[in-house]
Amino acid sequence: MRESTYQSYLIGTLKEMFPGCVILKNDSGYLQGIPDLTIFVGNRWALLEVKPSEDAAEQPNQRYYVELLDEMSYAAFIFPENEEEVLHDLQQIFSPRRQARVPKS
Repeated sequence: MRESTYQSYLIGTLKEMFPGCVILKNDSGYLQGIPDLTIFVGNRWALLEVKPSEDAAEQPNQRYYVELLDEMSYAAFIFPENEEEVLHDLQQIFSPRRQARVPKS
């Protein structure tokens, strides 16, 4: 499968999973190694570096940016072999958090 084909499929899947989300395709020509997709859901965000398979080659700086951005919020490599795990992580990250209850005085 070509990366562009998998990326299109993945964008459709993300839009179904997270209605109202905003997905941006990032420009590696502007910042070499930046992950392919940024997903915004509410006040949360994540980045995904899309690969057509687990053994696809990484480009310079991709691992650096995935690790850096994962420390800030969430970033990961995604490919068909780990798709279920990454989508599960995104569901956890984008799920509404319960508000802490403040005791009434």
